[in-house]
Amino acid sequence: YVANKEQLLFECFLAGLTPIRQALGDAERHGGSARDRLNVVIRGYAAAIASEYGWCMVRAHDQDLGPEMRRQINALKSEIDQGIRRLLRAGMDDGSIGSCDPKITAFALAGALNWIAHWYRADQALSATEVADAFVGFFEHGLRPRASATPPGRAERRA
Repeated sequence: YVANKEQLLFECFLAGLTPIRQALGDAERHGGSARDRLNVVIRGYAAAIASEYGWCMVRAHDQDLGPEMRRQINALKSEIDQGIRRLLRAGMDDGSIGSCDPKITAFALAGALNWIAHWYRADQALSATEVADAFVGFFEHGLRPRASATPPGRAERRA
């Protein structure tokens, strides 16, 4: 039972965020390189966003929540963001992820994954697992270390 519409929206946000938080926990226990652990998160994140609560979480606006519930949701979103950034930094440290700006890269990953909610429909050709695998494949290629050590966006500006 929920007390009102705000509580219902809050519960939908929680239902969407919980599997992503679980994917972060699974990644911690997974072992392997940081890139391997990040792939666990990407798979879990993509599957969560393709779920019925994932699209609600992404497409609903947290400003529709009161200050306390919004604070809780923002704290959970920040926890996910910080977990992804930690994995990116760990991957640069262990050599499994090329040099990048963890903040920008985490935003790019989350933005791409969150956008699934705008186009994915369960009755289409790809299952949620196939979408998650496709995203992992895309990010795998994009996160491979490269010969150049200069992270994108960090090159010296030309006059």
